[in-house]
Amino acid sequence: MTSSVTSSLAPTGSTVGAGRGSSTKAGAWRSGRYILPLAVILLLLSIAAAVTVGSADLPVDSVLRAVGTHLGLPVRPLPPLPDSIVWDLRLPRVLLAALVGAGLAVCGAVLQALTRNPLADPFLLGVSSGASTGAVAVLVLGIQLGSGPIDLTTGAFAGSVAAFGAVLLLAGRRAGEPTRIVLAGVAVSQLFSAVTSLIVISDAQTQDTRSVTFWLLGSLTAASWPAVALSAAVAGVGLVVCWANATALDAFAFGADTARSLGFSPGRTRLLLFGVTALVAATLVAASGAIGFVGLTVPHAVRFVIGSRHRALLPTCAVVGAIFLIWADTAARTVFSPQELPVGVLTALLGVPMFALVMRRRAGTS
Repeated sequence: MTSSVTSSLAPTGSTVGAGRGSSTKAGAWRSGRYILPLAVILLLLSIAAAVTVGSADLPVDSVLRAVGTHLGLPVRPLPPLPDSIVWDLRLPRVLLAALVGAGLAVCGAVLQALTRNPLADPFLLGVSSGASTGAVAVLVLGIQLGSGPIDLTTGAFAGSVAAFGAVLLLAGRRAGEPTRIVLAGVAVSQLFSAVTSLIVISDAQTQDTRSVTFWLLGSLTAASWPAVALSAAVAGVGLVVCWANATALDAFAFGADTARSLGFSPGRTRLLLFGVTALVAATLVAASGAIGFVGLTVPHAVRFVIGSRHRALLPTCAVVGAIFLIWADTAARTVFSPQELPVGVLTALLGVPMFALVMRRRAGTS
């Protein structure tokens, strides 16, 4: 039964159990055997190239020298200013963009499989609205914990966790059912969006409103090494957990009954993966703001190329999502220089036509 499910998930146009030749090579390409390594190489090149781009362009050797110096390698150090630009500003921002793009793309792929809904994305569980409420409360109301103020990231994360807790509470004992949790997520998102609007309208100064708006549209300007470390840890664990459940996600494509017949517990598996994706999305949204369309468009684009088998789909989504957001953020901070755009604006401008193109191509092949 397991082998039949795996064979049924083979993408259109690939050859399963066929002979040698061009069809086998096409199947290898579509399985991700070659695409994933090439995408990883492109990701490394993108990181190196994006760090050199900015208001003050830097050569690649300067970037390598700065990184080598901080890693304790025997290289000639840079002057303090370019060294600070590379190590304190650009490199953490590029790495955070990669982590956020990777995490959101994987969360989107997992949620689309769990809910069998092609429009599912990481914000389906209310984490974006909750993070927005937490961030707005910190920026506008100046909420404090003990003797010190709460920073924006902490407030956003607390709001995300509170929103997902409300989703689980509203879904009740049937939280493992996709329809139930989707409806609960929509209701909680509307509730927290209303609270956010109420806070902004009732007590917002001009500068507060501008800061809130910029954050709500997605921004990586506050990137730091602690944020990179936390995002890497949470996103890394989340990817491993999701990848370990890749076979279960394949089975969910045929419904809960098929998954159950293969030995999976649909309710328990869904609840685990809903929780993992909510935690990953909450952490990333707290670090970067509400960046949309990455988790919606990237999984569809990757699925169109390599098929629906999640063991190949999830890592490929992670790498492609990282590349996509690195260059979206690089464009956001350089194209309209000296003014910087929220990266969420560019992901929407790029994501909408990309999504329309993917849907058009999928409709043409169905």
